[in-house]
Amino acid sequence: MEVIPLLISLVDAIFWVIYFALFARIILSWFPMKNNQLVDILFQMTEPILAPVRMLLKKTPLGSGMMIDLSPIFTFILLRVIVEFIKNFLRSLL
Repeated sequence: MEVIPLLISLVDAIFWVIYFALFARIILSWFPMKNNQLVDILFQMTEPILAPVRMLLKKTPLGSGMMIDLSPIFTFILLRVIVEFIKNFLRSLL
């Protein structure tokens, strides 16, 4: 088995784990849950990804003063672009 297709599959798998963790965090944020280990783990996994996007959005007119956190939407888009870039780069090595 070649290494490049394996790497492409790995990049895809990592993306989907992050995607579902972000999605679960968004859904769980609608429900007040305190002292829940699952929620704590999801927040620890996703906050390092969301925090930089949130900081960048706060510096723009789009993000300043918003009542809703748009960082997950922009993070999904940014992650998709990064993953596609990596996959296309790996395919070019074939």
